[in-house]
Amino acid sequence: MRSSGSYVTSSTSGEAVQAFVPYPLPPRDPVLAPESFAELNRVAELALARLSGVSGLVPSVDWLLYSAIRKEALLTSQIEGTQATLTDLFDEEAGFAVRNTDDVEEVTNYLRAFRLVQDNLRDPAGLPISIRLLCDAHALLLDGARGAGKQPGALRRSQNWIGGTRPGNAVFVPPPADHVAGLLADMERFIHSEPSPALPPLVKIALVHAQFETIHPFLDGNGRIGRLLIAALIEHWALLSEPLMYLSGYLKQHQAEYYRRLSSVRTDGDWEGWVSFFLEGVASAATDAERGIIAIATLVAADRRRLLEAPKVGPASYRLFELLPLMPRFTIERVRQKLDTTFPTATAAVKTLEDLGIVTELTGQKTNRSFSYQPYIALLTG
Repeated sequence: MRSSGSYVTSSTSGEAVQAFVPYPLPPRDPVLAPESFAELNRVAELALARLSGVSGLVPSVDWLLYSAIRKEALLTSQIEGTQATLTDLFDEEAGFAVRNTDDVEEVTNYLRAFRLVQDNLRDPAGLPISIRLLCDAHALLLDGARGAGKQPGALRRSQNWIGGTRPGNAVFVPPPADHVAGLLADMERFIHSEPSPALPPLVKIALVHAQFETIHPFLDGNGRIGRLLIAALIEHWALLSEPLMYLSGYLKQHQAEYYRRLSSVRTDGDWEGWVSFFLEGVASAATDAERGIIAIATLVAADRRRLLEAPKVGPASYRLFELLPLMPRFTIERVRQKLDTTFPTATAAVKTLEDLGIVTELTGQKTNRSFSYQPYIALLTG
């Protein structure tokens, strides 16, 4: 059996505990067995390639990104217990009142953190994947009331623990705070090490995610930053040109197994089991995303045909229709602003789509009305 780290005595809250310090990547004694992941890696890479190909089915990849990035933001937050829904997110963006304002804020903070990382990686003058970039993302993730006491943007300076009511009965005690910076520096070196046929990119990503979760470098938000790192590396290593896959959906669906596999790396050195689970997740999530894109493309094409076949449709209605996948909930005032037109023109454009059954009015009122592209939302939330 392989060992993946060692224990050191640490004290916190007046208790002495055995904290786990992982060995640097990649796994050794023995090295990761290629036969344990070769076929799963091939299937996962193929699923990602198909997903990339199918994105050409829609006129604008922004439509797909709008929903995919929000689903990932939502699902990664739900793994941590956030109660917000995708509809809450659309409502908040439309300016509607939402119930779970703190939960929605957590999801929108994830979106901001993700964009920050993506913008840096796409900018030749931006930061590379690094501890500093992850700390900057963490500062955005925990921006606001709930994260204020959790040292946003800073590596932890105290011992933390996972599970249990106190350190002494914790499920897992990550490394002591004075080990964190060195462990992250080792992880960063591994990320930027020369590619090797023995460790394909997806396998490296699996190793990095598990290592990050084991180090648990922040007081809060480790799971979300760790999963953000997965999406960033998938794009950085050109496995997908755009973040069209929401892996957190698979991880949420198999949450107990997700945590069990990560735990087995620490307790039993079972890197093969974790990597296999991760690769199966990528293949499944990419296939789900591919199906979702085909469903969206089919719906939008059918609705566009209805619009084109309808008599006396003005240009504002066409322009509004093309915006719907980017604002599935809206008011007439928002349409007026987006189309940069008059209120009567915006009202007429919305009425055309409502009469065709493409959008639905939500309030039943004569004024302050709200509208929804309901079949599209149903596809995304189903």
